[in-house]
Amino acid sequence: MPSRAQGRVIVVGSSNTDLVVHCAKLPGAGETVLGGDMLTFAGGKGANQAVAAARAGAKVYFIGAFGDDAFGQARRADLEREGIDCSGCVVKKGVPSGVALIAIGKSHKGSKAENLIVVAPGANARLTPADVKKGMPRVLNTQDAVICSLEVPFNCIEIALKMAWPRSGNVILNPAPMPADGLPKVFLDHCHFITPNETEFELLTGAPVGSPSAIKKVAKLAGNHGLLYPEILVTRGPLGVDLYSQTCRDLKKEVARVVKELGRTPSKNEIDGYQPGFAKAPKVKVADTVGAGDCFNGALAAFLSYDDSVVNSAVEFAVAAASLKVTRHGSQAGMPYRHEILKMMKKLPRS
Repeated sequence: MPSRAQGRVIVVGSSNTDLVVHCAKLPGAGETVLGGDMLTFAGGKGANQAVAAARAGAKVYFIGAFGDDAFGQARRADLEREGIDCSGCVVKKGVPSGVALIAIGKSHKGSKAENLIVVAPGANARLTPADVKKGMPRVLNTQDAVICSLEVPFNCIEIALKMAWPRSGNVILNPAPMPADGLPKVFLDHCHFITPNETEFELLTGAPVGSPSAIKKVAKLAGNHGLLYPEILVTRGPLGVDLYSQTCRDLKKEVARVVKELGRTPSKNEIDGYQPGFAKAPKVKVADTVGAGDCFNGALAAFLSYDDSVVNSAVEFAVAAASLKVTRHGSQAGMPYRHEILKMMKKLPRS
């Protein structure tokens, strides 16, 4: 991985303040319980991804909306302290900033710790396509990486993807939260990578990860640009990342040639375009999984902004970053730095 970034990471997404209360037992309907002190954390998928990318060594540009309140001022200041350029952001007057209300405790059935989360999108829901168009850098190059997630209005994501697609070589769509009726085709037609977790993948395809029907359904997701994109990276926690590669499926002979040069026979999965365990995760002691997916996406984009010639190295870098994140508390506070990620990469399991 080069020592200096060649491109930038542009993140279009949300910023929230997470208000967290730990309690012995989560309340049932109509019930009031006492909890501990309220804890305040920086959150929001877009802001999390921006911090992850910045700490992974990228030059980061964030496009989002804040309210004109203390939360909005604090969250913008947090990002700027990380060296993130927020000049493309907007402040919505008279509108509250995004807030997530989170209660953590045992369920009323007595199971292990669970979360109850209510999100008030606030300014995030008021982001407009005009805001995105104005905030997007005037010049994008093929080394720039653009990340979009779905906690802001869909028409904002559409304009961001359309602006990025012809100019950026690394357009990443993190389909979270995944809409129940799937992704609009225009999204699929304008991204290079889609990064769902297992649940999101099943909502996207209607089939479980790794099933023969999933492989067939992924083939139908190709856009009007042929069968080369999007490539789907399924994040699977301790199982690492699975790859659904349109490129492999479309270029069977090329795949066979390349793996033969590596001294082995191509597997049927590779020929079909599905590679389980494409990047394997190390065993770690998990402390907090919140923000792990955002960490993966931010680190992936950061690596691609340095070097997009070897996708598997970018994915391994992202897996190493997410593996570190889950050992630490806090969505943004727990994001690892580049030197830590490179060290963790050496501990990744090898096939």
